[in-house]
Amino acid sequence: MTPFIAQGTTLGERQELTPFIAPGATLGVMGGGQLARMFVHAAQQMGYATAVLDADANSPAGCVSHRHIQADYLDDGLAQLAACCAAVTTEFENVPAAALKRLAATRPVAPSAEAVEVCQDRAAEKAHFAGCGVACAPHALIAEASQLADVSDHLLPGILKTTRMGYDGKGQARVNNAAELSAAWHAMQRAGAVTSCVVEKLLPLKYEVSVIVARGANGSVVHLPVQQNLHVDGILAVTQVPAKMPSTCKFC
Repeated sequence: MTPFIAQGTTLGERQELTPFIAPGATLGVMGGGQLARMFVHAAQQMGYATAVLDADANSPAGCVSHRHIQADYLDDGLAQLAACCAAVTTEFENVPAAALKRLAATRPVAPSAEAVEVCQDRAAEKAHFAGCGVACAPHALIAEASQLADVSDHLLPGILKTTRMGYDGKGQARVNNAAELSAAWHAMQRAGAVTSCVVEKLLPLKYEVSVIVARGANGSVVHLPVQQNLHVDGILAVTQVPAKMPSTCKFC
């Protein structure tokens, strides 16, 4: 059987193969939310034991895992997780990349800390996509108040988003004009330790589709069917699989 988990590497590197991890071993996951709970159930059905690192005593994944390490992401729990797991993953992108780097020193970790670092910052993510030739919505970075006046009217109406920690509608505000943009940016600054934001042009989207793709350390790729997503107030409400899209859609 081929290896399916790789050592943490930089984005452009070919991943280093690791030995096949047979059922019976323990797989670790950083974060104990609903996505981690799905991971735990899937791993257990395949015959693996699981360990969850999450400080919440009532985390959804921790409640169903073989082991629940109640500790902060950068606490002593990292050593406990490394000691009991054959490999580690993360349930979402906001787990500190520094924690993944520490784990990767002794255990296979996927995705790599370097990849997660890109996903944690919208500005870095857009720059990475642009470098790969992937089109993004027109946008501008606003790191300080003086840059508000430089935002082109072409980007408005738009959506102002914090570069970090925004998800499920959080850290976002719709803005129709320069006055609303300024008010929203200053409100985000007052609400927390926000240092920069991205304003994206509001596009007339007909629907959103997504594809989940997994690549093995040996380069093999598999994917699930195209799925169609419905959002309400910036939060995913319904996902339909397979997607019901026009037959002329090039993604079908």
